[in-house]
Amino acid sequence: MKIGIMSDSHDNMPNIAAAVKYFNEAGVAHVIHAGDFVAPFVYRALKELKCPFTGVFGNNDGERLGLQKTLTPLGTLEPRLAKLELGGKRIVVVHEGDFVEELAASGQYDLVVYGHSHTHDVREVGGVLIVNPGETCGWVTGRSTVVVLDLETGKLDTADL
Repeated sequence: MKIGIMSDSHDNMPNIAAAVKYFNEAGVAHVIHAGDFVAPFVYRALKELKCPFTGVFGNNDGERLGLQKTLTPLGTLEPRLAKLELGGKRIVVVHEGDFVEELAASGQYDLVVYGHSHTHDVREVGGVLIVNPGETCGWVTGRSTVVVLDLETGKLDTADL
């Protein structure tokens, strides 16, 4: 089972559309967004996903009620932390990375996903994979990235949009 991972899209509609196209072409079965959608109109691009998604709010998601209303039909949107199981893997999603090592060390998860820093980060802590896909928007680093992870093989691909 392949999943798509993105974060910090910050209303960059062309890059969100490019991420959706990439995920659809890669055949992902689920997309995770680690926060900072920003405005409800991101729905226009995300509705083209051919799979459900799970997301969490980020610190720049100001219009949360609007985001909840528009994005809930596409999947699940949680306030701070999302827990899910996909392909037999226990996954936790947060926006800020302050305690990702603790989440990994807890033994409760196989994958910890976070965003916020706009910096691509892939590492293991105690056999648990930690992934920050970097920023979809490209505003801060100048690099727009998303990740596709095969939960069966562990193969991880980072795509520049």
